[in-house]
Amino acid sequence: MNRPVSKPLITLVTALIVAVTFSAGFLIGKQERIRSVVPAGEGKVIGVGEIPASLNKDVKFSLFWDVWDLIKDEYVDQPVSEKELFYGAMKGLVWSLGDQHSTFFDPVTAAAFAEELSGSFEGIGAEIEVKDDQLQIVAPLPESPAERAGLMAGDAILAIDGLDTAGMASDEAVKHIRGPKDTDVTLTIRRGEDEARDVVITRDTIEIDSVTYQLRDDGIAVITISFFNGDTSRLFTDAARQALTDGASGIILDLRNDPGGYLTAAIDVASAWVGTDTVVIEKIRDQEEKTIGRGPALLNGLATVVLVNGGSASASEIVAGALQDHDQATIVGEQTFGKGSVQDYRDLPDGSAVKLTVARWYTPANRSIDQQGITPDLLVEMTAEDYQAERDPQMDKAVEILNGNY
Repeated sequence: MNRPVSKPLITLVTALIVAVTFSAGFLIGKQERIRSVVPAGEGKVIGVGEIPASLNKDVKFSLFWDVWDLIKDEYVDQPVSEKELFYGAMKGLVWSLGDQHSTFFDPVTAAAFAEELSGSFEGIGAEIEVKDDQLQIVAPLPESPAERAGLMAGDAILAIDGLDTAGMASDEAVKHIRGPKDTDVTLTIRRGEDEARDVVITRDTIEIDSVTYQLRDDGIAVITISFFNGDTSRLFTDAARQALTDGASGIILDLRNDPGGYLTAAIDVASAWVGTDTVVIEKIRDQEEKTIGRGPALLNGLATVVLVNGGSASASEIVAGALQDHDQATIVGEQTFGKGSVQDYRDLPDGSAVKLTVARWYTPANRSIDQQGITPDLLVEMTAEDYQAERDPQMDKAVEILNGNY
């Protein structure tokens, strides 16, 4: 989950400052060796400074520059972009951590990522992630081209327009999948043990309406959160107050296919039930911090069912886990995705950015989410046949519980 607005934890800030300093070290003391080979329009290398005293003496930056010069002098396709070499090195630096959730974004990718969190972008409307070394769909967004094409959470993406995705990072895949409205992209998909098949999807403008509200005829309020973005807290609070105004007899909080988003939004949503009790526990190496809700507990005590599935990830799992541990809701559906790590997102001066795992989170009862997910109180599967027939057994079970028929 991404946390663009992070809490002022000294340990996190220090770690990130070190990372930025280390990155700058790639340019140390070599300006005179490369100034003559910068292609026209590329500018010049800047940011030259001192080698950090903390740098391991076994790290020889001369080797980096030897490889740099070798590429610049002898690579077959010249000229080679200094900028692409540099950003590639930054990506490799973060990639070397072996953490699929930590990523360096060049300025173009960083802008696309920020655009997605803002709630509007052009693409197919699906959250993707690498899990078990396989690029896959975390969740298609509601009413998106991805959903209309029949993509489902857990679908493996084997190729993008014929390009093999083996070893491809999720941010690189996003570059290939996104594109202008009304253009097509072909994904080679495998679902479970089925044979691979090509799915042609026409891109569109994706407007993410992060929260929707519906009052059913039986008095049950359904609040659906599709993504935890910048407007989620406000929209959710409006929906919660509307449910109280409507005299709702119960709440169905639908977090299915919600891939996550801002931690702060997850805390605000959970607070509507848990008030100022613990929402999530963050563990940073040997330190532990409990994050409490911000209240007020508008919906505390109101009968609630939370719907989840394999596309419920990150912030969704925090909310579901908090309500489950505090006995504020019955969790219905399928095992969630299992993304229990915290990423700090930092903008860098040139428009690039780093998303870095800085902690792992646990539910208030100290249950790990990472790689495990949240286990529903009632396991109710939704099959491909249910989708095709427009049946929703999970929603039906939630209504049954709240109407006292379970």
